[in-house]
Amino acid sequence: MYRLTPATQRYDWGSTTAIQDVLRTVPDGLPLAEAWFGAHPSAPATIVDGPALDAFIAADPASALGEGVAARFGAHLPYLLKLIAADAPLSLQVHPDVERARAGFAAEEAAGIPRNAPERNYKDCNHKPELVYALTRFDAMVGFRAPRRAAELLTGLDVPLAARLQEILVADPTSAGVRAAFSWLLASETRPSAADVDALAAACARRLEDGSPSPRTDRTVMRLAAAYPGDPGAATSVLLNPVTLRPGEALFVPAGAVHAYLGGLAVEIMANSDNVLRAGFTGKHIDTDELLATLDTVAAPPIRIAPERVFTSTEIFYAPVDDFELSVTRLTDEGTTRIPGRGPRVILCIEGEVEVHGELDGTLVLERGQSAFVPAADGPLTARGDGVLVQADVP
Repeated sequence: MYRLTPATQRYDWGSTTAIQDVLRTVPDGLPLAEAWFGAHPSAPATIVDGPALDAFIAADPASALGEGVAARFGAHLPYLLKLIAADAPLSLQVHPDVERARAGFAAEEAAGIPRNAPERNYKDCNHKPELVYALTRFDAMVGFRAPRRAAELLTGLDVPLAARLQEILVADPTSAGVRAAFSWLLASETRPSAADVDALAAACARRLEDGSPSPRTDRTVMRLAAAYPGDPGAATSVLLNPVTLRPGEALFVPAGAVHAYLGGLAVEIMANSDNVLRAGFTGKHIDTDELLATLDTVAAPPIRIAPERVFTSTEIFYAPVDDFELSVTRLTDEGTTRIPGRGPRVILCIEGEVEVHGELDGTLVLERGQSAFVPAADGPLTARGDGVLVQADVP
């Protein structure tokens, strides 16, 4: 078992205290948005007193990953585990599926666009489905509402932007109508003006005072318009499903699903990718055309993943992908507990203190915020203590 130092990302929307509190580091007043406990080449975690995790795995993939995982995924850790802390809404975004990621990556490589260029869409050739496990209240917008419901929510907002959206949805209350409405909002040639967005936010504020059919939607429009003035993406709150996770709940976001995380602290696990297509709420590169080409506009409820309990103390969140699974083990001082898992694992203590025993590699004590990489060759784990252990694994 190898202790890890995560790579950190200081995006503007991050929290100045949340991840620092988990990692037990001293806040410096600057936002810290993500901590990466993985092996993606753009920001790999580092083995304490050793190499970067991606280099460590590449040196002996059969031992680090196991022969089966190495045969399926190559010499790469299939997943990326993160802590994410949002004090402001993240970008309105979509992740590609494998086919589109491969094609987009190849096209940008052929065009000679550096992989760290700000205008690059595809940093790698992998898809990026992801699962979010809430550590605090976690708010998001994910996937599209039924078009008729979205049209209903626009009733009474007596401003041109709302009237045009409603007209589109009423004329075609199908996924094609949703695509048309979403495209009209975001495409450069049709997107509403900043004044139109301000008028919509003001109309939502008035309706909220008078008795709104969806106070949450109106508040979200107002919040987004205040955080990103003039961005027509604020109106997507009417089109998208609102989601609130309580601590311990999980949400799965498949490739092609439009989403924006609004606030909260969570553990996030995804396929080993950094491919993000953005259309709003960001100062980073926006490619609305590519996002629209990748977007799934079929209305569907958010995918909440119910855990399965094993070994009494552990809940496993099985996502409908081959790249990862997430387990959470809550320990008490009642003895040793088996930790499920058989592949290459990243373990992270998020509460208390945990003593982890490897079949081949002795004992490792992890306190809150500490993490380790466990090669597949190390075999099964057991643990004891009074903490909470999060584990990323491969199904």
